[in-house]
Amino acid sequence: MNKTYTTIAGDMWDGIAYKVYGDEAYTDKIMKLNPQYRHLFVFPAGVTLDLPEESMSVSISLPPWKRANL
Repeated sequence: MNKTYTTIAGDMWDGIAYKVYGDEAYTDKIMKLNPQYRHLFVFPAGVTLDLPEESMSVSISLPPWKRANL
């Protein structure tokens, strides 16, 4: 079953990634799963977004100084 997130007014892509995963590195993955909302920067309330599975592979794309805390 896919994980979803329903926005509250004022949510933004990176904030959602941080709120759900504790890491803004998931922003791109969330955007790729929800291309119909890419035009939004600030969400209204009630938009349901599909979320990716949590994985450690996100950290590989981070610069070394950001990986140190993982």
